[in-house]
Amino acid sequence: MNRRTFLGTTAAAGGVLLSDRIGWAAETHRIEKVGVQLYTVRDAMKQDFEGSIAKVAAIGYKEVEFAGYFDRTPQQVRAILDKNGLTAPSMHIDYPSLGDKFPKVVEAATIIGHKYIVCPWIDDDVRKRGEWKNAAETFNKAAAISKKAGIQFAYHNHHFEFARVDGKYAYDILLEQTDKGLVKMEMDLCWMTIAGQDPLKYFARYPGRFPMVHVKDVKSVPAQLKVDEPVDFERVFPVMTEVGSGVIDWKRLLSHSDEAGIQHYFVEHDYPKDQFGSIATSYKYLEALRF
Repeated sequence: MNRRTFLGTTAAAGGVLLSDRIGWAAETHRIEKVGVQLYTVRDAMKQDFEGSIAKVAAIGYKEVEFAGYFDRTPQQVRAILDKNGLTAPSMHIDYPSLGDKFPKVVEAATIIGHKYIVCPWIDDDVRKRGEWKNAAETFNKAAAISKKAGIQFAYHNHHFEFARVDGKYAYDILLEQTDKGLVKMEMDLCWMTIAGQDPLKYFARYPGRFPMVHVKDVKSVPAQLKVDEPVDFERVFPVMTEVGSGVIDWKRLLSHSDEAGIQHYFVEHDYPKDQFGSIATSYKYLEALRF
């Protein structure tokens, strides 16, 4: 089950001087609050929602990002988070829910305490028709609604945003055609790497536009994927690995967190062999990382 299908079925100092940005310890250059995208442990959550949240907290995570609530009410979700000392700054919602359903999405997000609502996928048919500007307008409209509730809207990339459209990348079209005050980006640093892109170039070109990142790794960078075709997950998932176990230079990327505007760092592994073992390994690496 890929993210699109999943979302479609589950969505409804004394010693350290801290800066004013969440998740960042300025003098020590480390991630203060390592987060995790719960899509990584979705199979476990289907079986035991509350127990899975407790396991995430026991590993040491302080922040989580949702990709579906598994039929729990917003009130129930909030209670479970509070019980485990967690916050959920962000959640993912599928593209079709940005229409008539969106006010309900915002209502639930407000109850749970989300500060960001993220669309992680533009549907294949929209991309095939080359409707990137229409997608940008959809984001602007949704973002205007969420802003009234004090919630920031954002978009999460894969690799297909680097198809060429009228001589430029679709990702640049989204950045240019969306209101920078309304729409931010949650950069998936792994998918950027797979797409052959350098995140630092985007941090420099669009400073402050990236308040969140997905942190996941690959054993090797697969041969260039066809960005204008459906995502070939079977080629990509086998090379994904725990953070720090692959080829991505995390010190290089995260040392530019201030320029990018990163406030939240979410570990993710789309298809881990051992869900909790995977996120524990990634947590241990990032908690110890200095940059």
